[in-house]
Amino acid sequence: MATAGKVIKCRAAVAWEPNAPLMMEEIEVAPPQEGEIRIKVVATGVCHTDLYHLFEGKDKRGFPTVLGHEGAGVVESVGPGVTDFKPGDKVIPLFLSQCGECKFCKCPKTNMCDCSWSSNYHDIMSDPTTRFTCRGQPILQFMGTSTFSEYTVINQIAVAKIVDDAPLDRVCLLGCGIATGYGAAVNTAGVTPGSVCAVFGLGAVGLAAVMGCKNAGASHIFAVDINEQIFEKAKIFGATDFLNPKAYNKPISEVLSEMTSGGVDFSLECVGNTEVMRTALESCIKGWGVSVLVGWTDVKDFSAKPIQLISGKTWKGSLFGGFKSKDSVPNLVCDYMTGKIKLDEFITHKMSLEQVNDAINLMKTGDCIRCILNISK
Repeated sequence: MATAGKVIKCRAAVAWEPNAPLMMEEIEVAPPQEGEIRIKVVATGVCHTDLYHLFEGKDKRGFPTVLGHEGAGVVESVGPGVTDFKPGDKVIPLFLSQCGECKFCKCPKTNMCDCSWSSNYHDIMSDPTTRFTCRGQPILQFMGTSTFSEYTVINQIAVAKIVDDAPLDRVCLLGCGIATGYGAAVNTAGVTPGSVCAVFGLGAVGLAAVMGCKNAGASHIFAVDINEQIFEKAKIFGATDFLNPKAYNKPISEVLSEMTSGGVDFSLECVGNTEVMRTALESCIKGWGVSVLVGWTDVKDFSAKPIQLISGKTWKGSLFGGFKSKDSVPNLVCDYMTGKIKLDEFITHKMSLEQVNDAINLMKTGDCIRCILNISK
C-alpha cells in the first residue's frame, strides 16, 4: 500500500484524562517496527473494560490513551521479520498476546503470556511503548490495541488472522467480551451436561457465559440481574430461570440454595463487583461447586468465609475465557460462521467513531449490550 513505511495521520478518540469525555483528534501513527503490524481498524465494540479504565481505575499514569480493545480490521503494512501476515489480511487485535515461547504459552493449563502488557503494567493497562503521538506527545495504546483509532500498530504475537469472508463488524466482538464470557463457562468453569448454573450480570460477557453454559449442556441456567428488561434477551442465549435480587427480602444466594436443593453446580460472576463475587461463591453447592470470577476489576479486595472453600467449593478466575488467543480466536470466528455461537444478537446499537461518547453513555446507563463503532470503510 502507498502508506507503507510512512507515518499515517488519522482520526482517533483520545482519552486525555480520567473521568472526562473522549476527544476526537488527528494522531500520528508510526510505521510498524520489527515484528509489528499496522492495522486499518474497520469496526470495534465498546466494552465495559474501556469504561473501567476511564471511570473506575482512573490511574493518571494510564493517560493520555486511545481506548478500545474489541476491534477487527485489515493489515495495512508489516514490519521487518513478519512472515505470517501480509497487507490485506483480515485480523483481530488481541489484548492478550500468545508469543508461543514463554513458559505460560507452552503450558496447556493457562492462556497467560509473559510478553503481554498485563505482566508488568496491569495497573495502567498499557505498555509505555507506543506508536501513537498527538500534539507532540506520546499517546498510550490501551491494552496494547487502541481500536478507537482508524489505524493502530500491534506486535504480531497479539494479532489473529481470520478467514477472508468474516464480517468484521460482528467478529470484532470476539476480541474480548464474547470470548471472555463464553470461554469462562466452557473452559474455566468446565460446565458439564445436565448441570445447574447461575450467571450474575447480564451484560455482553454475562450473556456470552449463558451461551457457553447452554452449549455445554447445562439443564438449568439461572440469569441473575437487577435489570429485568434484559431477561428476554437472556432467554435467547439459553437462560431458563430469571432472578432479580431486589425482588427478595433475603440474600439471592439463599434463594438459589432453596431453589436448587443446596446451590448451583457452577456460578459465574460477570459484573466486576467484589460483593457479587462473594455472592456467586455462596450460591454454589458444597462439595463440588465451582465459582468463576469473570468481571474485570482491580480496585478493591474481595473476601469470603474460609468454610466456603473448606467445604469443597472451588473459586477461580478467568481472563479472556481461558482461550489461548492466537490459536483460539480464528476457531471462534469459524464457530460463528457455522452457527455454533451467536454474535449478531449481542449488537443493540451501531454508531460512528465520532459518536463514541454517546456509546459510552449508553453503556453506563445499561441501555446497551454492545455498540459497534464503524471506524473506517
